[in-house]
Formats: sequence, C-alpha cells, structure tokens
Amino acid sequence: MTDPSSESSNSKRQKMQGEEQHICIKWSGKEFSVPFTQNTTIVDLKSKLQELTQVLPERQKLLVKTKEGKQADDAALVSNLNVKPGAKVMMMGTPEVAIRATEEAAQAAPEVQDDFDIGAEDAQTLDVKDQPEVQEKLARRIKSVDVKILNPPRPGKKCLVLDIDYTLFDLNSTAERPEELARPYLHEFLVATYQFYDIIIWSATSMKWIEVKMQELGMATHPDYKLMCYLDCTSMVTVNTEKYGVFNCKPLAFIWEKFPGFYNEHNTVMLDDLRYLTMVGPLEKLSSLEHNRWPEYLSGNRQLPSS
Repeated sequence: MTDPSSESSNSKRQKMQGEEQHICIKWSGKEFSVPFTQNTTIVDLKSKLQELTQVLPERQKLLVKTKEGKQADDAALVSNLNVKPGAKVMMMGTPEVAIRATEEAAQAAPEVQDDFDIGAEDAQTLDVKDQPEVQEKLARRIKSVDVKILNPPRPGKKCLVLDIDYTLFDLNSTAERPEELARPYLHEFLVATYQFYDIIIWSATSMKWIEVKMQELGMATHPDYKLMCYLDCTSMVTVNTEKYGVFNCKPLAFIWEKFPGFYNEHNTVMLDDLRYLTMVGPLEKLSSLEHNRWPEYLSGNRQLPSS
C-alpha cells in the first residue's frame, strides 16, 4: 500500500517546485518583478531579463550572493539567492544598441570629454568653458550639490579623478565575481599613486551605484589607500556644441571650487586610461602637459616637461 503521508509530502513538494514567486530586479533606474520557480536558474533569469532590458545575458551582472555566501554563478538557483523579502537585486549591463551608439559617439566626439577642454569650434566661438550658459550651469551645480567627504584632502597632494565603468570596472567581461571584473593590478596602481594623489571617484551613474561598486571592488575599505569622495551624475554639466552635439561633461572646475586651496588646473588629472599616472606623479605642475601627446610621452619620443 502507498503511504498517504508520503503521497501528501510529494504533492506538497511538487506544488512548491511549480509555485511561481517573484524577484525584484533594479536596473538603470527601473524595477522589474520577474517570476521564478524552485527550479529557475540564474541563466533562466538572465534570459527573462534580456527580454525586459535588451541586455545580453553575458553582459548582465547581478550583484547578489547565494545563501551560502558565494557569488551566484549562472548555475545557481534563484530560490537559493540570499535575498530578503522585499529587497531588490541590482543588475548592471548595457544594451547592445546603447553600446553601439556610445562607440559611434566616441568616434565623432572630441578626444577629451571629461572636462571643458574642447576649445572653440571656430574663431568666432567662445571656448566651451567660457560660454555663459555653461558657466551658469556649472555655478548651479557648485551651489546645489553637496559633496560628502570620506577622507579629508591632504595638503600638498595632487588630485586624481577616476571614472569607474570600462576604466576600473570591466563591463565587457563575462566574469561573475567582482574581483574578476576589476582591472588587473587595480589596487597596486592605486596604492602607488596614492603617495602623490588624493583620489576622487566620478561616475556618470547614481551615487547608489558608485557606493555598491566601490564596496564590491574592495576600494571603499582598502587599508593602503583612501578615497577622498565620490561624485555622481548630479555634478555633471550638459554641453551643447554644433560640431559634437549634446553630451555630458565632468567639469574639473566643480572640484576646484569645492576644494579651494587644495586642487586647481596645475595639479589635477582626470583619466579613463590607467597607464601614465606614475610617470607624471613627481611633476610639480600638470597644466603644461598636452593631452593629445600622451602616446609620445609613453613611447619616450616626447620628453615630459620639467617641474
């Protein structure tokens, strides 16, 4: 005879396995309630997220761990994720359409978009930084945005401003764990440059994203270097030029105004490429460096200016 209690137990188990639940995924300011069952894997979840966000599964980064405390890989069950009821799981990733648009814009845009160092479009046009509407926008940002200082500026140090995505954090990688997404020798680089520079993180994303990424990468709590502050998209200024169209800038003047007496045009570097900072660290002033000459500086065909 069949044990009725056994049949009841099996029935409950089958019902649980087929019962649909939902997990909340937050991406790019939007929230998605995605259904799953006891047998749904991360691969299955990413497939559903692709339909909702147009982000390919291999580009999706879900910032979540399993109940055992391990980084969730594609084979992990969604039901075994360490997610509290009502909590949201953050997803990182860029749709292919946006990536292509960014690449096309980068080819057409000026070499440096991180500051107002674009220059005039013609002899009759003011430099971008000198245009009244740009100056007005910058003044509003300086007045309205409060900067949370994590570690105070150190007298006599230069200022190093670093982007995150595609600079410190490789969004193109198919790796799953944060330490694999970090650029090789990231921490060694920051330890070496910290002796010359105060470090500011400036990303075009939200402050919440920056805080999450800094924690995941181990930069927020590293014992051998300190981050001075984080700046997000609210500190940026939108610039409109006839030649290059509309794009967002990270004006270094924002930092100089917020930290007078510490940083200026002579001692500030902003970069998206990590190769050359230790070369210029000993220089007293950086304003004499020519941005479009970096390949020559690196190759040794052009001598660095004397301090």
